[in-house]
Amino acid sequence: MMISAIVRTAIVSLRRDRAALALSFILPVVFFSIFASIFGGRHNATPKVSVLVVDEDHTRASQRLVKGLQSEGSLVVKTRPAPVKGAEQPEYNAATAEVAVKEGAAPVALIIPHGFGENPISFGPRDASRPTIQLLEDSSDAIAPQVVAGLLQKVAVTAMPDVMAEQGSKYFDQFAGGLTKDQRDRLDEGLRSLREREESGAATTASSDSGSGGIIAVTSRAVVGENKNNPMVSFYAAAIGVMFLLFTASGAAGALLDEAESGTLDRVLASRVTMTSLMLGKLTYNSVLAFSQLVLMFLWGWAVFKLDFWSHIPGFMVMGVCTSVAVASFGLLLASICKTRAQLGALSTLVILVMSSIGGSMFPRFLMPEAMQKAGLLTINAWAIDGFTKIFWRDEPISHLWPQVLVLVGIAIVLFAIARRVARRWEYA
Repeated sequence: MMISAIVRTAIVSLRRDRAALALSFILPVVFFSIFASIFGGRHNATPKVSVLVVDEDHTRASQRLVKGLQSEGSLVVKTRPAPVKGAEQPEYNAATAEVAVKEGAAPVALIIPHGFGENPISFGPRDASRPTIQLLEDSSDAIAPQVVAGLLQKVAVTAMPDVMAEQGSKYFDQFAGGLTKDQRDRLDEGLRSLREREESGAATTASSDSGSGGIIAVTSRAVVGENKNNPMVSFYAAAIGVMFLLFTASGAAGALLDEAESGTLDRVLASRVTMTSLMLGKLTYNSVLAFSQLVLMFLWGWAVFKLDFWSHIPGFMVMGVCTSVAVASFGLLLASICKTRAQLGALSTLVILVMSSIGGSMFPRFLMPEAMQKAGLLTINAWAIDGFTKIFWRDEPISHLWPQVLVLVGIAIVLFAIARRVARRWEYA
């Protein structure tokens, strides 16, 4: 009886403590749902890979290869930039495609060279004089180049079956002594029939593993991150750093709750200090604290993991200040909403972990399904990580940071305004 009474008392206490109840039951379900959406095995949840395709050959074979890539459900093939103000942009060339990969427009670009159509497929040893497709990659995404390279070989089988047969007959002639006249006539007739079917739009089906690797010559070249030491360190420094900045800012902002509970806040407001100036002071302190933590994180990355820090100081300062002010405003908002430290601890844990999971602090956003990537843009984490990636990974100038700076500053202003509005309850208490 005593044990059951203790259990009932604990259950009643848990039901009354909504924050503890949320952490016990809601947070696990939320996290399960997020990661199930990322890894959950639904075939349509797999993120598509964006690839830029440049056709320098403009032959029948190259055009069919491009068309085959466009029909692949796992790829988003782009041959030209998105229209600007309704005006169509020129097609990518080798130079503009490389720049686009460096700027993050896509993780992979394929350059189909002049002369590809003369000998598109080979079953023999590599010939140095043979035209080779160039695969330009952003090495921060280790999966996309592998996916594109594999699908390229598959498309060679499914999109150009007549070329496969024609090339096979050439190798048969070379290594097996050739065909008789009747055999050659039947082969030519079959190839003509196959070409007619392809040109008439008849579907050619093949299983995903029907192609053998290496029938199209491909050379890969990293155009982003090829000359960096430990290139992913900057990503993890930003991702992990922003998540812990959010925890620190919410904890530091909790001083408002301590002051309200102890009566210190009433005495401060009874002086010449207004609530607006008090909260601006708290915002400044929390921003400086967050920025100091961020500096320490990146200095540690430089000292221990060879992060290229000093050459990116201007960009780091811009992103560091904007991120710090945004997380400080976020902390003040949480502190203003909550009534006790216990509520703040529970709510901040729930919200920050959810933001970090969909914002890219726990798992790279570019590997998430498209819907999750868009949801991540609602978080501070995503915009901060994107900005630091532009600086440390892509070596972009400060002028390219304007979207991230604009959003982070906007978040800071909006959250602070809401926090100041909610904090009126202390003025009239």
